[in-house]
Order: sequence, then C-alpha cells, then structure tokens
Amino acid sequence: MTKDTRTDMQVIESCLNGEQDDFEELVNRYKNLVYSIILRQTRDSEEANDIAQDVFLKVYRNLASYTPEFKFSTWIMRITGNHIIDRHRKRKLETVSYEEYVDAGSTLVASTPSPEAEYLRQEQTERVGKILADLPEMYRIPVVLYHQEGLSYQEISEKINEPLSKVKNRIFRGRKMLKTMLADAGGEV
Repeated sequence: MTKDTRTDMQVIESCLNGEQDDFEELVNRYKNLVYSIILRQTRDSEEANDIAQDVFLKVYRNLASYTPEFKFSTWIMRITGNHIIDRHRKRKLETVSYEEYVDAGSTLVASTPSPEAEYLRQEQTERVGKILADLPEMYRIPVVLYHQEGLSYQEISEKINEPLSKVKNRIFRGRKMLKTMLADAGGEV
C-alpha cells in the first residue's frame, strides 16, 4: 500500500509506532484546512502560519489521545479552534487597547484603588455620613437599614413595625432629602 492511499488512522498508527516521518503526510492532508480556519479568525497570513505550526505541534503531541470514533478532520478542527480561543484569551490578558485605556478614565483598572481615589471615596463617605445624621430619624433608620445593612423592604417593615408601603415611602423620601442636602452642601451623589 502506498503512503498516499492509506487512511488517516493507518497513518496515525504508523506515527504512533515510531514512523515520525509519516506525520508529514497528515500535515500535507490537513494544512490547508487548518490554515484556512486560522486565517478566517486572524486575517493575517504570517500569524496564521505561526499558529498553524503551533496547532500541528499540539496535534503531534496529542496524537495518542485521538480516538477513531470521530473523523480526524473533526478532531484537528477542534484542536485548531481551541488553540485560537486560548491564544485570543492570552492576548486579551496581555494587552489593553488605547480605547479601553481612555474609556477607563486614563487609569487602568487595578485590583486596588489609587490613593487619590480612595481618599475621595472616604471623603464622600464621611460627607454622606454627616448629612445622613441630620436626616430626621423616621427617614434615616429605613435608609440606613436598606443601604448600609442590606435589609429588604419586608425585613425593614418587620424590624421597625411599620407597613411596607410606609417603609418604601420613607426610603424614597429619605433618598430625595439626602440628595437635596448633599447638593446644598456642594457634594454630588
């Protein structure tokens, strides 16, 4: 049997039995398929060639895990697709576009806020706290229970022994009063 008439599985078995040169036969059979899939995603022929080499390296390393229940072309397409996705994820983690940089307010999103941002946040929290203390108790308590304690309207209703409609009304009015008081004090909400 000549090399060109063997099935994919026969070529794979030959590779797995030590005939590493037979892998070139698989590359020749599938290089156009792999390259076209990659080129559609990257739209860059040089990058497509580089990625195709990586894909065939991955195919070679994982050849023993191929099972003939699937067509070899399906298996190699899945490896190609997964490799493109992995490469895209890795690149996305490594780079930030200029637009993303500008959209983020010229500061890259970090796991911890900058000292300036933390100071401004703390200052705003203190200002809201002082104004909140000036809010009449009947509005302050429901607002604090809702926003700071995270209680639901129903839980607040039960806790302060007031009807649900009154709790909603007081939270609404309390927020409105806070907004007005903050605006008068020169702060923003």
